Amino acid sequence: MEKSISSQEYAIFLRELRAARRASGATQIDVAETLGETQSMISKCERGERRLDVVELRAYCRAIGVPLSAFVDTLEKALAVASATASSERGGKTRNRKRPAQR
Repeated sequence: MEKSISSQEYAIFLRELRAARRASGATQIDVAETLGETQSMISKCERGERRLDVVELRAYCRAIGVPLSAFVDTLEKALAVASATASSERGGKTRNRKRPAQR
């Protein structure tokens, strides 16, 4: 996977993470207190300075009252929109991929 692609996708992940927290009405302090962490740690996670693993993401989602599966569904939709937008900006062209040799 290309670094720039994963970076773009992670930026979308972070945007959706913040949006989910805000939509729930929770502050970073609320999330931190629920998780037994500091507000600073939550801020670092939301800014991408500290990456979340899937177990931490599950706990974060529980802290804001959003099922992990619902968050992932929302994330997948946001990533699909971004991918479609990027594809249309490239004129619908996809990168050249090697095709298997025909026998």
